[in-house]
Amino acid sequence: MKWFSRLKAWHRARPVRAGRIFTLQQKLTLTFSLSTALIFAVNLFLFVNINLALSSMDQVYLSNVRISQLSDSLLEVQTDLTDYLSTKSTVSLENYYRSESHYSNLINQLDISSPDTEVQIMLSNISNLSTAYIETAEVTLSAKRGRNIQKYKASYDEASDLYGYLDTYIYSLNSVQFRNNTSNYSYLRQSFRSLELITLFVLVTVSATNLAITLLLIRSLTDPLTALAQQARRISAGDFDVPALQLRRRDEISMVAVAFNDMSVSIRGYIAELRRSMAHQSEMKEKALRTDAALKEAELKYLQAQINPHFLFNTLNAGAQLAMMENASRSYQYLQNVAAFFRSKTNREKQVTTLADEIALADNYMYIINVRFGGEIRYDKSIDQELTSLTVPSLILQPIMENAVNHGVREIERERHITLAVYRSGRCTTVSVRDNGRGMTREQTAALLQGARPQRMRGDETNGVGLHNVISRLQLFYDQEDVFDITSGGIDQGTEVLLYLPRSGEES
Repeated sequence: MKWFSRLKAWHRARPVRAGRIFTLQQKLTLTFSLSTALIFAVNLFLFVNINLALSSMDQVYLSNVRISQLSDSLLEVQTDLTDYLSTKSTVSLENYYRSESHYSNLINQLDISSPDTEVQIMLSNISNLSTAYIETAEVTLSAKRGRNIQKYKASYDEASDLYGYLDTYIYSLNSVQFRNNTSNYSYLRQSFRSLELITLFVLVTVSATNLAITLLLIRSLTDPLTALAQQARRISAGDFDVPALQLRRRDEISMVAVAFNDMSVSIRGYIAELRRSMAHQSEMKEKALRTDAALKEAELKYLQAQINPHFLFNTLNAGAQLAMMENASRSYQYLQNVAAFFRSKTNREKQVTTLADEIALADNYMYIINVRFGGEIRYDKSIDQELTSLTVPSLILQPIMENAVNHGVREIERERHITLAVYRSGRCTTVSVRDNGRGMTREQTAALLQGARPQRMRGDETNGVGLHNVISRLQLFYDQEDVFDITSGGIDQGTEVLLYLPRSGEES
């Protein structure tokens, strides 16, 4: 079985190309299909050759059968002719014409173009004598019906002589054909013997091919499974430093091997993973402390400008009540918004809030600013209300609105316009604050994104919670970097600040 060993070695050494995965089911189906195709081809070969041999054998005996039929038909013609001449009945005449027609058809079916010269001469003589015999028989019948006794007797004697010659020729032809067919039969027997040897050779070849394919398939399945079992025994014995199992194949076994390799790597890295997990937990606690510190810093800067917040609330509420009693509705509304604004600013015991609360705080701020600017700032909103329940860090939106006023539209002479929009963007909720103000260069935009603080403008009354603080708290809260962006078309082209808030933080 050296050839099989070479075939197996080639199968192991051939390179593995990237491509489609051939599953075990496909391999088994392919092997079964090849075996079935080979068996079908062998059966088809045997079927065709046996039919050819049987057809040749039929041709051997068909000539003798036809000659026997011709001899029997000639005898029937002669018998019906003699019967009519003896009885002169209508039935006898009909029988004669029927047998004569059948005999003529047999004569016309003779293949005179035989390769055997002797047979060809005999067939030609039989055809000619048959024609003369039928013509003489017709003359005899005509003379009998015309009551010409002398003529019909002479014709009948001639027809009988022709019948004797024909019968002798047919018998001789039958003997010659039998001799020739005996020789052909010997040739056919030899052909059958050769066919048996060819069939035996084909069956042995097909069986050997199927055996080789089956053994190759079995080895390709059992070898990697044996190697996998050995690796599993080593791991079960406590040896976790086993090398990765490399299989040059693309099927379910290779998938199992990859999973096994991953499992061994996971076991080796289990302790290290525990250590990394502890370090990660410490880092998360540190981030939480940093977030809390940043929020407290923002609250502290807001509270630094207030001596007694509750006294301020009470005072503003009292002023609002007085304005309402004096029918000063605009003053009442203004004082109510100022009170609500400062109440939201100072009531920040929780680190998180909802996007709806942040939008409400921004609305209060823009109302107060517009009162101070005499309504010169046009404030538009485009809010997807389905997104306002999103949980966000507190104090992230109003500082951006302050920057849009102080560093954007405050110093321009044209119409001032600020737009707040909330909409879906992929898996994020995007918050956009856009103004048509002073704009900024690319260098200024890059500096702000890297943490630089904008220069304070003349009259800037910002509370001190700037973009850097908002960016830091957003990155800590969502544990990712790409939560903030600033775009501008250039100087005097306005600025847009974008917040990308993952919806995984949305409340259920």
